[in-house]
Amino acid sequence: MEKIKEIPFVLGTLKKNRKKFSATLMSEVAENDDPFKVLVSCILSLRTKDATTEKVSEQLFRLADSPEKMMGLDIKKIRNVIYSVNYYKTKAARIKQISAELMEKYSGKVPDDIDELMKFNGVGRKTANIVIVYGFRKPGMPVDTHVHRISNRLGWVNTKTPEKTELALRELIQKKYWIDVNDLFVQFGQNICKPINPKCSVCPVFRYCDYYKNLR
Repeated sequence: MEKIKEIPFVLGTLKKNRKKFSATLMSEVAENDDPFKVLVSCILSLRTKDATTEKVSEQLFRLADSPEKMMGLDIKKIRNVIYSVNYYKTKAARIKQISAELMEKYSGKVPDDIDELMKFNGVGRKTANIVIVYGFRKPGMPVDTHVHRISNRLGWVNTKTPEKTELALRELIQKKYWIDVNDLFVQFGQNICKPINPKCSVCPVFRYCDYYKNLR
């Protein structure tokens, strides 16, 4: 019960501090209000640094910024554009296949439903939730390594996998906060609450953190 009461204060504090850091990759992509671009960028981002993903995404979208245009691109062309991301051949095939399915089954529109999104090959729960939150600005709970790590360090959850973390956070956090969690925790995790040597000395929410309390 105590942790539930802390959630608004933690998220509110992170919001107040977010201007100190660069915007996250997905929040940058989401500025266009284009679910398709969010979906493609998320696929490209797997096992790839954000800076590389951002650069490659921009190059690809200059050639094709819709499912129809992407479907029309030769697979070799897509590979050549995205070759600097990891697993570029697999990702090129998935992007082209998803674009074709969007045209054939969804009239070129990305569905705003997690179960529908997960029907696409290569789209798991994290990617589906990212599209819901960043592409449609609807409540979702994308759990990546940052969200999984930080929510466990804070003591909000005690889970071993991102999938279990998502389910636990959905039960714990009020739905009105869902849209903010991923973006705030990713930014916080990239700059302060890092996987190794977290910067606890400058953490704005250390007083709420079980990890910090156990250090003393």
